[in-house]
Amino acid sequence: MNVAIKIETEAPQRVKMSYEEYLEFSDQDQIVEWVDGEAIIYMPPMDKHQDLSLFLTSLLHVFIQFFRLGILRYAPFEVKLWPDGPSREPDIFFVAHNGQAQLTPQRVEDPPDLIVEIISPGSVTEDRVCKFTQYEQAGVKEYWLIDPRPHQQQVDFYILGEDNQYHAAPLGENGRYYSTVLPDFWLDIDWLWAESLPDPQLSLAEIMLTIEGLPDDVKATYQALSEIVKCRK
Repeated sequence: MNVAIKIETEAPQRVKMSYEEYLEFSDQDQIVEWVDGEAIIYMPPMDKHQDLSLFLTSLLHVFIQFFRLGILRYAPFEVKLWPDGPSREPDIFFVAHNGQAQLTPQRVEDPPDLIVEIISPGSVTEDRVCKFTQYEQAGVKEYWLIDPRPHQQQVDFYILGEDNQYHAAPLGENGRYYSTVLPDFWLDIDWLWAESLPDPQLSLAEIMLTIEGLPDDVKATYQALSEIVKCRK
């Protein structure tokens, strides 16, 4: 399906098409999702969005790889939440090795274990309402919702309960969020709102040095890495 779409507003554009047409169309260089017979075509993300996405992807990727927890992917990559259901392209998502999702060369089938969405001016309703409901229905265990818009800076973390509904997860007294899907991983909320995002290597070192039971030689390596990164700043 050869369709050229130019978006002139912040709101995503919706185009009627079948799922088969979407699969052909979504090869183009745009973030495109498919829900209920419509393709949802988004504006390219802004600079702050890209900054946050790169920081979180870098931090999460190395942590996940070190502990061999699973696979991290980022948009654009299709997530088919359930058969005949919507296809989303989350900003970042994690598939655990022992999880229910299946990663193929083309897409993820069934829900990932963790999804991170970074809100853009045109994606507020999709991220906070539509995707929230669909990720909950699909069984995504953890949903991080980051809103970096000026005067709207907010982070919400949701955990899927035994009742199959999302429940807001509180922060620790130290302003950190401790993941339930990624053991020993925590995120300092202040990192996200710093004028200049921290070096992900330094943030990773901070996390690793708090993990009980980590071998002394590994901790020593991350302590040395932390000192090296600090000296470069």
